[in-house]
Amino acid sequence: MREKRTPVKQNPILKVVILGDSNVGKSCLMNRFVSNSFSDHTLHTLGVEFLQKELDVNGIVYTLQIWDTAGQERFRTLRTPFYRGTDICLLTFAVDDIQSFKNVDSWKREFLKYSRTTDINFPFLVVATKVDLEKRIVPKDEADKWCSEYLSIPYVETSSKTDMNIETAFALAVELWASTERPSELKISHHNLVKLSRPINGNAACPTAETVSSKCC
Repeated sequence: MREKRTPVKQNPILKVVILGDSNVGKSCLMNRFVSNSFSDHTLHTLGVEFLQKELDVNGIVYTLQIWDTAGQERFRTLRTPFYRGTDICLLTFAVDDIQSFKNVDSWKREFLKYSRTTDINFPFLVVATKVDLEKRIVPKDEADKWCSEYLSIPYVETSSKTDMNIETAFALAVELWASTERPSELKISHHNLVKLSRPINGNAACPTAETVSSKCC
């Protein structure tokens, strides 16, 4: 008699896209979360880069597919096709770069245009980076007020260098998604996984990358 096998419970899969200006620390945010690593000298993303990690949020283990995108305007045609099918969008800016803060709304509008989402409750999260820096230009209360009153989007401050609120940010983003999604919409088939990941310490499978000397906090 053939022994019955217990079905393997598969994790819900969420696609998370990180947007923001060049050099605000998007890659550092992703790498700190996925591999708990940090370097002042990082790779400048050309196009998109993909990593994944499991995260337990309120007793449910999610598989997060995290997409780091290039912030330069010349890479728009490379990054925007990857917006479709996104479950969560992190809008980032650096607290020492006022222009990156002013551009957050532009990034939101670009995402809505190219992702073609019609969900008025789509889970955005504004993530401030490099809060460990002494020379801060964007005040916390101003950013918090602007995100709340103008964008109506939750706001969290992080530092990849000190690991401040990194996991908290991703957990909050998942909670935002869970609060707006129906259980039947959970993607639990591993066939949906994109086979584009790279080893944590390996070379990016997509895109190519060039080494730059930049502060990444």
